[in-house]
Amino acid sequence: MAEETVIILKPKRQDFEEIYLSGNQGSLFFSPSTRGKTITTIVVGLILLMLFFFKDDFTKEKFGILYFVSFLFLLCAVFLSVSINKVSRWKKQVNSYLAKLENCKIYEITFDNNFFTVNIDGEKETSEWKDFQYFDSNQEYIALEGKYSYMFPKKSMIEKDYNLLKHTLKKNIKE
Repeated sequence: MAEETVIILKPKRQDFEEIYLSGNQGSLFFSPSTRGKTITTIVVGLILLMLFFFKDDFTKEKFGILYFVSFLFLLCAVFLSVSINKVSRWKKQVNSYLAKLENCKIYEITFDNNFFTVNIDGEKETSEWKDFQYFDSNQEYIALEGKYSYMFPKKSMIEKDYNLLKHTLKKNIKE
């Protein structure tokens, strides 16, 4: 493979959304990174609510429990809000990227023995093969991680190009 190979992608927003937003990834409260924090906050909130209903039965010494659970609830809420903020920023970046793809005229991958280049409407990102740490491929997409990170849906290219890209990545990325 001494010559340069070009793969032209035909991006459709829906193809990328199916992958980026699968498994509740885009859900603020139930994405994989916020689901546990959401459930914990709800459980602590319910315990706090029950304690408020029975606060008249507490002696002065047991009022510390109410303060402690209130502190736990506040702590859970802060951690949840930080996670929601991260998911929200990620979702905003994904939507921005998808809007860019939706309007792009040129989306192509170019590679040879030394370099891998992605061109989106003239904005080129070039990396040497050694800049990539790993790649993952399955029946739906190829994900590439390194200096730049990419995700190429299988539906955006023809089968022959998808298999060629997968084979080339296996050959050039040393795990």
